[in-house]
Amino acid sequence: MRYVERTLEPVLRQAASSFRALEVTGPRQAGKTTLLKHVFGDTHAYVSLDDGENRRHALEDPRDFLEAFSPPVIIDEFQRSPDLVGYIKLMIDDAPDARGSFILTGSQNLGVSHAVPESLAGRVAVMRLYPLTVSELRGDPQARLLWEPGDEAQESRPASVREAWTHMIRGWYPEVALNAEVDPALWHGSYLDTYVERDIAELRGIADRSAFRRFVRVLAARAGMLLD
Repeated sequence: MRYVERTLEPVLRQAASSFRALEVTGPRQAGKTTLLKHVFGDTHAYVSLDDGENRRHALEDPRDFLEAFSPPVIIDEFQRSPDLVGYIKLMIDDAPDARGSFILTGSQNLGVSHAVPESLAGRVAVMRLYPLTVSELRGDPQARLLWEPGDEAQESRPASVREAWTHMIRGWYPEVALNAEVDPALWHGSYLDTYVERDIAELRGIADRSAFRRFVRVLAARAGMLLD
């Protein structure tokens, strides 16, 4: 699958040169890991806490874990060991001139959104990555939106009816948007099951998952409408 340049790339580079840590959250499969490896792969080590052994190491001995994966480092799925943030704060404070030392990613925004900014206030840049946009799929991620000031020649052109319907049916997640062989209905159904199993149920302890799926369908049917 080809790499698609993301609108967030220059923002990430600027933040890494200004802040001691970065937090990048967003839904699973939006492309966080691919983006961060593309931007920082030559300068940062990478470790994922989705890996059971890495997660055990981080939970049982966070200090030793951070010595084994010393900065600059990308720590993926950081929400699986949130206690690391206290040790990261100490390491950051010991090297106040370092920039972009830690890049923390998490799929469960609620799992990391409180611990990281509160503990690393003034030290961390917080960003969120969403699935692909039309401009990114066209290879022009910095195209200016119609309501933004600037050169008219840099405006993003409106999507044709055919293009709009294709994108709406297939969706915007890279795996399904970039691979015509992937069945969009099957992919999104599987994605929802995985999301329920791994994230929502774990985060909120949902017992009736069929009721949750009905809730999701109700929300989807009302996308773009007022919610009372």
